[in-house]
Order: sequence, then C-alpha cells, then structure tokens
Amino acid sequence: MKKIVFAVLVISALFGVLFWRFSGMLLQKEEGEDKNISLNYWGLGEDEAPFRPIIGSYQLQNPKVKITFARQSLLNYRTRLLTQLQAGQGPDIFLIHSSWLPMFSEDLSPAPGEILSTDEYTKLFYQIAKETLINGGKIYAVPKEIDGLALLYNEDILKAAGATVPVTWQEFLDVARRVTVKNTAGQIQTAGAAMGATANVDFWPEILALLFLQQPDGNLTEPANQSGSEVLQFYAGFVTDPKNKTWDVTLPSSSQMFSSGKLAFYFATAAKAASLKVENPNLNFKTAPVPQLPGGKISYGGFWAIAVSARSQNQKKAWEFVKYLSTPEVIQARSTTLPYPRQDMAGLQVGDPILGAYISQAAYFKGWYLNSDARDAGINDEMVKLYEGALNSVLQGGDSRGALQAIQPGIGQILDKYQASKK
Repeated sequence: MKKIVFAVLVISALFGVLFWRFSGMLLQKEEGEDKNISLNYWGLGEDEAPFRPIIGSYQLQNPKVKITFARQSLLNYRTRLLTQLQAGQGPDIFLIHSSWLPMFSEDLSPAPGEILSTDEYTKLFYQIAKETLINGGKIYAVPKEIDGLALLYNEDILKAAGATVPVTWQEFLDVARRVTVKNTAGQIQTAGAAMGATANVDFWPEILALLFLQQPDGNLTEPANQSGSEVLQFYAGFVTDPKNKTWDVTLPSSSQMFSSGKLAFYFATAAKAASLKVENPNLNFKTAPVPQLPGGKISYGGFWAIAVSARSQNQKKAWEFVKYLSTPEVIQARSTTLPYPRQDMAGLQVGDPILGAYISQAAYFKGWYLNSDARDAGINDEMVKLYEGALNSVLQGGDSRGALQAIQPGIGQILDKYQASKK
C-alpha cells in the first residue's frame, strides 16, 4: 500500500513539474506575440502628413504596433534600398516598381497564405499584378495603385479640326497629321503627336514597348525580325517621314508642349496627368485608351507596389499592415489622383475624365522592362539605354533591322544578369 501511495505522489510531482514548465513556455509565447512591435515604412513620393491618419487608425486597432514613416526620394532609391536591405539595416516595408521583382528575388518576404492567398490576390487585383508580382506561386508585393499609358488629347485642338479621338493607329496617324501646323519655313508650331524621338519625348520607352507588345510577332527580348523592324520604322517615322511628320527633335519637351497647348496627342501615365492638372489647371484635356491595331487589346502598364523585407524581424506583422493598406477605405484615403489597384473599385473611377481611361485599360495592361519612371540604375535603365541607341541609329539614317540586331545580344545579357524572364 505504501508503495502505491509513493508511486502516486511521484507521478503527481512529475506532472506538476511538467505542467509548470509547459505552462511557462506557453505563457512566454503568448507574451512574445503580445510584445511591442516597431515597423519602419519607406514612402516614395508621398508626404507623411496624409499618411499619418492612416497609421494612426491602424495603431488604434493594434496598440502594440508602432509604425514609423520615412519619405524617400527616387534618386538612387533602388540601389540605396537594396544596399540597406542586404546589410540588415533596411526598412520593414517599402515600395518597389512592378518590374523590379527579378532584382529583389532574395530580399522580399512572400505573403503568408493565412494573410493573403493567391486566390484572393487574383480576385482583388488586375492581371498585370499577378504577372509581375507573383513568382513560383508566392506573392511578393501588393499594388499601391495601377498605372500605365493612356492617350492624353487636347480637346480644343481636336474640336477646331473637327476630329474625333482615334481608336486605331491608322486613325491616330491621320488625325495627328491633320492637326499638325507648320510655319512657312516648315517648322512645327502645333505638333500632332509627340512620337519618333527619344530626347524630347516623355515616356518614349513605354510607347515603344507598347508598339512591340501590340505588333504580331513583336518580341522585345529578341526584336531583330521583320516585325521589330516595322515597329522602329513606324515610331521613328513621326520624325523622319515627311508624309507622317508630326514631331521634331528641335522642339521643347513633349510635356512642355502639351502643357502650353501646342501638342494634340501626348502619351503619359496617370501620375503625369495629375501633375499636368496642377501645372496648368486651365489646360483643356482628357484621356483615352491607347490606339490599337484592328482586333487588338493591349496596353502597357507599370506601377509601384508595397513589399516586405525578408530580413524584417516582424514579417507577419508587416504583412498584416500591408493587407490593411490594400483595403478600399485606405486606398481611397491615400490618393484620389491615381487609379485604384483593386478590380472591385473600378466603378468609382471609370467615369472620371482623366482616370477613366486608365481604369478601362487596366485589365489588359502588360508589363516589361522599359519604364522611364523607374530610374533604377538597373534592368530598366540598362534596357532603355540599349533601345535608345537603336532608335537614335534609325533617326540618323541607319537601317532599323541592323539597329535591332546590334542590341539583341545585349538584351539577353541584361536579362541573364538580373535573372529575368525571357518571355
């Protein structure tokens, strides 16, 4: 009997010790999850003041989370960010361009499935986000906005000429020629379309990428074929072809010409359109989808997205905040001048005279590595430099096929350097 009582006492003592140990571990875990968290957020091109209420609202709901905002300049942004991330000193949350995933492949934390699944992501955001920000079934960033090219047109110029907004490239060319005004010396006074050059045409890399993507058999990765040659000839022809000349390399920048009311057609992003409204509130312009080839439906997109560092000590908490930033209420509070990135918010802007054209094209935006606004000293800048050389060669009388053959090996080298897709 004594042996039985002794055994019971020993077992009870062991159980008590084990219970004490495991309950302590559970308590420590719960306390660890409930500790104060600090998240550093790098904003790009936005001030802290409008962002402060958004942070404040989140911190009211999550009092253990403190978010610090730091405004960044685009100057050397990509290289500064990457250097700090790889040194373990970078922000927890930051912005990347939609074309940057190859350059940040080892530095981004994928979204936890319980916070944001690929199915939910695909339903919420446009196809271009899925194509550029998801890799290997993992989500690496969430769009802050959706943006790309649209056709900005001066209503007064078109009205004076009795012209309508073009839908096809042939219509675009016809109207651009008709509204171009030259003086007695043959110099352009009012330009029909800002195309054909590089130095004084805003967004020429995006325009060229658009033409290649729309062109049957066009291939930005291996452009040296007949289709690629035709694209270069068509683009350069707005300067070099006397019959189609609507622009000149001696003119002021295309943004200056458009803002001063001396340019009918100007391709630009929504971000640029918003700045034009500020620069000249009296400028009478609207936007339209970019022209298409018959039966086609392709436009060119590039935008900024929110990502989380793979070296953050609080990746899950960071992704919870990113998910919060992608809610409709926060997106609306953040900006009214950029197209909303969520498909279920399209109805709020599709009727807008400026943003509507971007929203109506968002479903068929395609992206690549010709983005002048990225300014990344990386894949975009290097690719832009190559294509600029090819275009300038044609502008100086060179053969378009030969110009593309000259840059094609370099394109492959850049894609290999950054381990980017060659599709």
